[in-house]
Amino acid sequence: MTPAEVGRLLVGVGAVEVRPDPQDWFTWTSGRRAPIYCDNRVLMGFPAERCAIADALVGALRANHPDVEVIAGTATAGIPHAAWVAERMGLPMVYVRGSAKGHGKQKRVEGAPLAGEPVVVIEDLMSTGGSAADSVAALREEGGKVLGVQAIVSYGFPAALERFAELGVPVHALTDYDAILGLLDLDEVRTRALREWRES
Repeated sequence: MTPAEVGRLLVGVGAVEVRPDPQDWFTWTSGRRAPIYCDNRVLMGFPAERCAIADALVGALRANHPDVEVIAGTATAGIPHAAWVAERMGLPMVYVRGSAKGHGKQKRVEGAPLAGEPVVVIEDLMSTGGSAADSVAALREEGGKVLGVQAIVSYGFPAALERFAELGVPVHALTDYDAILGLLDLDEVRTRALREWRES
């Protein structure tokens, strides 16, 4: 699927919402205020569309990381997508908690034990990159060799891209902010405002 096709699919299932008025902006987990919210959890309710995204993720992994041996999902939104990808590829899966479990083995990485296997992280949405970078660190600490991060959507923030360049971890995404913005039915003023926000 092309970035435009993936973006059209996400817009079509209602995963993308825009609030141009700054008074109504969303607040992300990172604390950043934003005029747009892409909720890829919505895909869980659309079997055909979620299958299309899973197939596209598999295609991207085979093209970008043919040596992958373990699929890792970020908690919580990356987990279902990682599960669908791992199932299609016949590979083990792990997922990374936001923080260590407070009981039992108190693990951050759940699933198959890691001992140097090449791992790719599946992230539903790459914004500031904080959760994905944290997952990379946890997987490395657990013993995995992280090949890269594969997201469904990336906002393309320069700071996030720089962060992963410093980590030595390539990031790929099926679609991005510009592709999605081009599909929204917005007037020129609002489109320009959303472009300026991303660059701010």
